[in-house]
Amino acid sequence: MKANLKAPVKVGWDNLADLALKDIPLTKEQAISVLTCPDDEILPLLYAAYRVRKHYYGNKVKLNMIINAKSGLCPEDCGYCAQSAFAKTNVKKYTLLEKDTLVAGAREAMARKAGTYCIVTSGRGATDREVDQVVEAVKEIKQEMPLKICACLGIMSEEKTKKLQEAGVDRYNHNINTSKGHHDRVTTTHTYDHRVETVKNVKKAGISPCSGCIVGMGESFEDVYDMAMELREIDADSIPVNFLHPVEGTKMAKMDELDPRYCLKVLALFRFINPSKEIRMSGGREYNLRSLQVMGLYAANSIFVGDYLTTDGAEYTSDHQMIEDLGFEVEECAL
Repeated sequence: MKANLKAPVKVGWDNLADLALKDIPLTKEQAISVLTCPDDEILPLLYAAYRVRKHYYGNKVKLNMIINAKSGLCPEDCGYCAQSAFAKTNVKKYTLLEKDTLVAGAREAMARKAGTYCIVTSGRGATDREVDQVVEAVKEIKQEMPLKICACLGIMSEEKTKKLQEAGVDRYNHNINTSKGHHDRVTTTHTYDHRVETVKNVKKAGISPCSGCIVGMGESFEDVYDMAMELREIDADSIPVNFLHPVEGTKMAKMDELDPRYCLKVLALFRFINPSKEIRMSGGREYNLRSLQVMGLYAANSIFVGDYLTTDGAEYTSDHQMIEDLGFEVEECAL
């Protein structure tokens, strides 16, 4: 039996779904009403978000897997990140993994039924040598496996992104992370415009842009709305919505302000504002949504399986079980 929710008695949230299905963005006031939705109206809100999600994606769920291809050693001062040189953490530090290790990771992604394999490196941006090393791995993966390849190598020039595109990289991730107005409270070693420029370079190179955010870094409701609208403006095809998982030793170690119900409201908002896009429950979903993770799939249509960069994820078999129990279906090797 396919997943469904009974239509709610209240229809106010359905008005927002109607707007989304016409691709009309919410106003700031409407967005804040979603983020401040009374907890006893979460089911009607999620039903409305599900209407939009189902229209574009049915009950399919896309799976993505990350490999931390280069860890630590990052000169940036991002307050959330355990890999920052400014953080006092014990994360592993290593240079870019060898080609064979990257290819082996792709085989693991296939085994986990992931459609997208994400090669992620720490640092401000990849060197020419690192880009060439990733290019060689991608060429071999593409010859062997029907995987979508996503690269996340930091700030990128148009020339470097073109190299990745020619090798077969399908998608490039570079998150805006937060709103422009809140950016300087998160990091000061690069600008918000640096991030947006990289996404634009990706699009110029003919690679599908993936860009998202991290919620829970002290931003306001207005900031969350601005993030969703910026991602709509830059036309990101895939939008990972991360929820801060505070790590001891980082600047944001004591920032633990999220609850599962608010996270669900955020996912609903991103679905309304970016109705046709891949909305992905990403880093911090296990920590912040806890037992309500399954409900997030009524708004989101994509998740990561396995571990994240410096924090542990759920066992991939439990993710498969969650999807199956809901009546949804894994979209295997979704290209």
